[in-house]
Amino acid sequence: MRMQHKKLEVIGIQMDMGASKRGVSMGPAAIRYGGLVDGLEKLGYAVRDLGDILPLPEGESRPNLRNYEQVIDINRKLYHAVSEILERGSFPIVLGGDHSISAGSISAVAAHHKSIGVIWIDAHGDWNNEQSSPSGNMHGMSFSAVCGAGPDCMVDFGNGPVHVDPKKCVQIGGRDIDPEERVRMKESGITVFPINMIDKCGMDEIIHRAIEIAADGTDGIHLSFDVDAITPEQAPGTGTTVDSGLTAREAFLAVEVLAESGKLLSLDMVEVNPILDVRNKTGHLASELIQSALGKVVY
Repeated sequence: MRMQHKKLEVIGIQMDMGASKRGVSMGPAAIRYGGLVDGLEKLGYAVRDLGDILPLPEGESRPNLRNYEQVIDINRKLYHAVSEILERGSFPIVLGGDHSISAGSISAVAAHHKSIGVIWIDAHGDWNNEQSSPSGNMHGMSFSAVCGAGPDCMVDFGNGPVHVDPKKCVQIGGRDIDPEERVRMKESGITVFPINMIDKCGMDEIIHRAIEIAADGTDGIHLSFDVDAITPEQAPGTGTTVDSGLTAREAFLAVEVLAESGKLLSLDMVEVNPILDVRNKTGHLASELIQSALGKVVY
């Protein structure tokens, strides 16, 4: 069931400094070229495209926080942009860019609403901090940051961080999680449905359980979707591919059930890398997933 009479605002983030490979800065353009705005308008939505936020041309790093200054700056800008979208009564669609940008978008949604849940669909945990990260890449720290497990610098934009309750957060599709990161996730209280549980239980059961957890006692759910959750045969255009992930059909089922729930407050679609893609296959897939999350059906 599609949400009725909803205004949508799209904002892109030309950011790839949170990752080790360049190219996801062009992800917003690839998703737009995949037919995003036209597709949403055909669903009956009023869509406003705000264009893209650009990163600083250069910046400093900190120990085990690569490109720290650029990542923090872009998240601050995004935080304020999403806050303004929400104040206008619109639904924010954030196009990445690498997954570090979710620190800014989720922080804004959490500050605006009394309480939110998060569903994080990703092959990776993104639950490192500056102590646990093997690489220092900040796109692997954003989920940890928004749940209060650090680094707080990713979510403190002048008024102190507003953290999400980890018990209202669900990670789906994980299959490449660092050993120390795995321990931190278990200690945090988040719910994890790794890829083998999806194999055993099926996506329909998993996503219904995830919605029940993330929506329980909250104002609604933020969806953060990393395209590397999908097996690379079907989503080749991303920088950190991991074999044997979700099928495209499993990914569509997840967002379709979320649409039916009526619980979505906001969403991110991240890590589309056109340099690594094949004829914009992944950009088009990301566009279709967003449309499905907002009610597109096949009949």
